[in-house]
Amino acid sequence: MTAYQLKPTRLLASVPFASAPSIPGSAYCAGFELEEWRCDGLANHLIEWIADYALREEELLAVNHSNMYIKMQEAAVRIYTSEKYQKRGEIGEILLHAICRDFFDTIPIAPRVFYLSSSNDVVKSFDMVHIRDLGTKGFELWLGEAKFYEDRESAIKAATSSIKEHIDRGFLSREKLILGPQISEKAPRAAELRRIFSRQASLDELFNAAVFPVCIAAESSGIANNKRFDSTYHAEIQSEFSDLAALIQKSGLNQQIRVMLIYVPIGSKEKLATRFDTQLKGLAA
Repeated sequence: MTAYQLKPTRLLASVPFASAPSIPGSAYCAGFELEEWRCDGLANHLIEWIADYALREEELLAVNHSNMYIKMQEAAVRIYTSEKYQKRGEIGEILLHAICRDFFDTIPIAPRVFYLSSSNDVVKSFDMVHIRDLGTKGFELWLGEAKFYEDRESAIKAATSSIKEHIDRGFLSREKLILGPQISEKAPRAAELRRIFSRQASLDELFNAAVFPVCIAAESSGIANNKRFDSTYHAEIQSEFSDLAALIQKSGLNQQIRVMLIYVPIGSKEKLATRFDTQLKGLAA
């Protein structure tokens, strides 16, 4: 058994859509409790995922009843002290990680990396680098982008702009060389992955294997207008998902790469961030 076969108990629910979406993907919601959006429940669930998100596999395998609290502290400190967390972007990344791990059985293959561009600006790598092993059908390389915003339209525009930077030929070539050596020896199909990320491999091989999940966690009028996880709510969330999908289509991004849209409707960005921050500070102290 690997560390990644174990996962926190599922909290998010996939929102049933009445018709197939124009862009592959779905919406995932924390639901309601006592007629209110489950803000505290979602914040707690994010805390449950921080070890899986922030620790390497060998660190997860070393967790036991005698060091469990220390390992959670280590995960919390890594998140709390990161530059991304100070801008509250880490919540979107953890949601992306959790949904892909929980619903699609993906496995992390490399830690997030930071490096300098030619202009000496710090440039981030993908928010998520996972593999989805399809057995005899091969594998998919999941390169994710996450945005945690108040406004849905601003979030999707920022996400598509960021991914377009990633798929620029020169940018992705440099990023490929940095990610390749960091692929874990224990990762599924490690040898195949390293070959795809090698200098000699064509970018076409990477694109052929790649899926680009885009996670948009943003405030939802559907949550504001409803108190139950029912068909009326489902219809409003599908409408919001469709609006996001239309903006992806307008950008033309789905004509270049395989995009998967992951939408997480949020009742209040500020409340979720504050609740998560309080919990994380308690662990990181």
